[in-house]
This record gives sequence, C-alpha cells and structure tokens, in this order.
Amino acid sequence: QVQLVESGGGLVQAGGSLRLSCAASGRTFSNYAMGWFRQAPGKEREFVAGISWNGGNTDYEDSVKGRFTISRDNTKNTVYLQIDSLKPEDTAVYYCAAQIGAVFRRFNKSHYWGQGTQVTVSS
Repeated sequence: QVQLVESGGGLVQAGGSLRLSCAASGRTFSNYAMGWFRQAPGKEREFVAGISWNGGNTDYEDSVKGRFTISRDNTKNTVYLQIDSLKPEDTAVYYCAAQIGAVFRRFNKSHYWGQGTQVTVSS
C-alpha cells in the first residue's frame, strides 16, 4: 500500500502561482511513477502531468505546458506540481497518483490516489 497526501492548494488570483505537494508513505517511493490529475466541477477527471521514477521523463497535458512543472524528490518521498500563470479554468481539485513502473502513462491505471487538494483561481 502507498498512502498519498496532497497539500498546497488554495485560493489565488489569476496570474498567481502555487506549488502543490504530494507526500507518499508506505512502499518504496522510487518504485513508482507519479502523476497529477485534476477534476473541475461538472467535469471528468483529467490528466495534468506525469513523471518517471527518477524524474528523467515528464509528460504534460497540452493546455498546461509551459505553466505547470512536475518534479519529485525521492529523498523526501514527495512529488510536486509548480503551477504558474494560473487561470480561472485551472480551478479544480488536484489529485496525485502513483503507478507501478518506471514511466507514468497517462492512459494506464493508477494504483494509488490521494484525496485531493482544492485549487481555486479568481479572475
């Protein structure tokens, strides 16, 4: 089992920045590729970003490229999502997810999920 706990969400104005964190506990963190998803009200959950076990490979949904940066620190068992130039349409609950394997595959099943952290962007 892997437990994932997100933090860092909040209410920010458009154009602002946030850094989300996802702390993992349980199994060996570096055994997992990690990803971030989000779910806006009334919409399906969507992939945002993924990172390989060692941070060497990253993947982003097109709409967030250039504004979102995923990273990880395996010594701290934590994955991060830096969000810059926030837009009202970024408002959503953000979830982190863990996949067994080296590379995060956006269409593959994620084995573990956090509870989510709310990001609200005001215009």
